[in-house]
Amino acid sequence: MVSFRIPLILIQILILLPISLASTSVTTSVCKSTPYPDVCLDSLKLSVSININGIILQSLKVAISEALKLSTLMSNADGFNIIEMHKGTIQDCNELHQITLASLDKSLTRLAATSSSKTSKLADVNAFLAAAVTNKDTCLEGLESASGPSKPLVVGTIIAAYKHVSNCLSLLSDSPPSGSRDVSDKGMAWLSKKDGYDEGDDDDDNMLTVAADGSGNFTTITEAINFAPNNSVDRVIIYIKQGLYEENVEIPSYKPNIVLLGDGRDATIISGNRSVVDGWTTFRSATVAVSGEGFLARDIGFYNFAGPEKHQAVALRINADLAAVYRCTISGYQDTLYVHSFRQFYRECDIYGTIDYIFGNAAVVFQGCNIISRMPMPGQFTVISAQSRDSPYEQTGISFQNCSIVAAEDLQNFNYGHKLSWTAMEAILSDRIHRVLH
Repeated sequence: MVSFRIPLILIQILILLPISLASTSVTTSVCKSTPYPDVCLDSLKLSVSININGIILQSLKVAISEALKLSTLMSNADGFNIIEMHKGTIQDCNELHQITLASLDKSLTRLAATSSSKTSKLADVNAFLAAAVTNKDTCLEGLESASGPSKPLVVGTIIAAYKHVSNCLSLLSDSPPSGSRDVSDKGMAWLSKKDGYDEGDDDDDNMLTVAADGSGNFTTITEAINFAPNNSVDRVIIYIKQGLYEENVEIPSYKPNIVLLGDGRDATIISGNRSVVDGWTTFRSATVAVSGEGFLARDIGFYNFAGPEKHQAVALRINADLAAVYRCTISGYQDTLYVHSFRQFYRECDIYGTIDYIFGNAAVVFQGCNIISRMPMPGQFTVISAQSRDSPYEQTGISFQNCSIVAAEDLQNFNYGHKLSWTAMEAILSDRIHRVLH
């Protein structure tokens, strides 16, 4: 009898071959449904997973790797020969990309802890990835007006890197549904004792006080924000006394859980006048700009006094997850409130504007708010909202629940906006719509 020994390497090949073939077949099938199939296949060429969760994890790891490469490139952007048409273009891209990196890292952590039978974290991941795609869009919008020999390289690298993020978002839609959360008429708990603040307690020893007359800890809001601890897991309560604060306030992503409390929407006023006409990007024009997660505001007026002739001029911009605004006035003309990204909630607020004055790509609910249209310039129409979702995989949209949509005194002809989309990205629920006729 002739005996022979099969080489170990051959045995390993024979064992792994069916798995490899199955993996290739699954990967090819899954990638066909993504926006960029070739990019998907390339990112998964080393993957042996045959389940959707494993494929998403591998795709996300590649997305993070490509995003880190882009981060290195963008950190040297100041040395590039890029000429900004609007102030803040490169700064916007850098800041937004850092938020994207954090969102991708959090997505990977959530997915790694999520089994196919436990999908409660998938809604978080969708919010993070949708925000990342929105960050890319905002950066590219700013770069449209820029010039210089390095612009094609920067734009091309950004587009290439974010293709992986878009693919991750589409792959996530193939996972089991994560369910939904209802928004009741009671809305959300505003500030609970668990947050370290009770609405009737304004003498909290941990509260930072801002007073324009010098009677507080600080005379400007920016000073208080700078003093607040970085990356705090606890609420940082900043009480802003009655007064007019003429400053542009920025709450960066490393300042989470900031709470701004005022003396009333008509008493504590934060005002600015930046605009696109005066050379700022729309993103950077905001009087108050919030990137810190868990932001809360109550009883404050946010104003941009640039005027309708200055076109895009933001009063409040929020690109922070789990943000809420209560009993505030947000006043401007074009692009008043920039609900840029993530998940946001507004209750009992007065929002004034002319064109697209509630806009962005957040998943946002307005409850019991007054939506007040002002007189636009000649030849313009009043458009209330502009939702910018451009992907069917994003769970974003603008919803109005029990809101009153009215015309300001200066508005003689009220033209209800054209943005009520059949895609249900925007929804009007139980609203009272008042038309002012000739």
